[in-house]
Amino acid sequence: MNSLHIYIELLGEAFLALRDNRLRSLLSVVGIAIGIAAVMTVSAVSSGGKAFVIKELETFGLRSVWVFRDYADKDPNRRVRQGSGLVEQDLAILSGECCPAVHRFSPVSLVENDPIIQWGNRYSNAEIKGVNASYLAINNDRLKLGRGFRQEDIYSRRPVVLVGETVSKDLFPQTGNPLGRHFRIAGRKYRVIGVLQYKSRDLLASIGSEGGEDANNRILLPYTLVQQINGNQEISYLQAEAVSLNQAERAAAQLKQVLERRYRGAYQYTQVTLASYLKTVDRILGGITAMGVVAASTSLLVGGIGVAGIMSTAVVERIREIGVRMAIGANRRHILFQFLAEAVLISVIGGIAGLFVGLLLGGLLDLVTGFPLIPTPSGILTGLTVSVLVGLASGYYPARRAAAFLPVEALRRE
Repeated sequence: MNSLHIYIELLGEAFLALRDNRLRSLLSVVGIAIGIAAVMTVSAVSSGGKAFVIKELETFGLRSVWVFRDYADKDPNRRVRQGSGLVEQDLAILSGECCPAVHRFSPVSLVENDPIIQWGNRYSNAEIKGVNASYLAINNDRLKLGRGFRQEDIYSRRPVVLVGETVSKDLFPQTGNPLGRHFRIAGRKYRVIGVLQYKSRDLLASIGSEGGEDANNRILLPYTLVQQINGNQEISYLQAEAVSLNQAERAAAQLKQVLERRYRGAYQYTQVTLASYLKTVDRILGGITAMGVVAASTSLLVGGIGVAGIMSTAVVERIREIGVRMAIGANRRHILFQFLAEAVLISVIGGIAGLFVGLLLGGLLDLVTGFPLIPTPSGILTGLTVSVLVGLASGYYPARRAAAFLPVEALRRE
């Protein structure tokens, strides 16, 4: 208990020493604060950017996988073979127990020609997709109004549609609720039974990604109706949902293998998973973050060197004080602790100040850019840990030097 009391007193002495050298201590604190704030800002930008990208990828369903015919197959015989390599009869086989990694799937049929979409004298250029009742859940689609497809809609080829917000505004600008209204696709009337909730893919669109099309400018029909429009039983591709994110590649491979076995190699298929895009995002943003943190850490290194320089100067100025402390009973551990405590206090105070600055910068950037750029709890904890380590590293040599003085030599110094 007596030993603990001594170290508490030494900690108080460290505070007093910093107070007696306010300007010097303040400059050291500012150096550390700038370094920690820079690291925190880079970390916040990285985590916010990743969250923004994932938010857009979620609009496809994170566990989504796509399987479709590979038209770039190098075998000329397979390349000229007609058809998508997917027909109605394949669905019954895929619905069995062939693919345990697949939770559910939807056929997707695209209209082969560009039909006219019309209501009165108003038109739309929306993308038309034929899907089944599971598609909304797989594609992470939600309804703003109305209902989704039911199995009887699919089997009975009912002329019902789900529309995006852009389509609703294009065809029915005078009403906020188009449910029950009819419009024509290729001359045939369809009734609106649901309006899809708005989806943002602004980032994907800005970088020219194929997935960056207007997700709100689309019309969903029962896929059986699209087959009827096209005059065949073909399916353009499959979109499935894996049982879990780490099973996505396996789910796509199982679907692909079933189709290749069924057609005995007559078609080649390719697969795409959203999980692979997530890995790419992690790899790219991880590399950018590492480079940014290294660059930002330069200012932290400068701050640490500043603390080391100031502590070295403090040791030289206080040699006589060190001698007096040793003469009245302080040992080398006590001297080492006091000077280390001063360095760590400077770094911790600077670290806390840097965290507040980093939070403020993150909040301001969030307001300006709309990105969620608030540092994570793990980032804050890392910032505090780094500030303590900087204090220990920059203060250790001066503290050890102070503890190495002999009392007689120290008392002789002016």
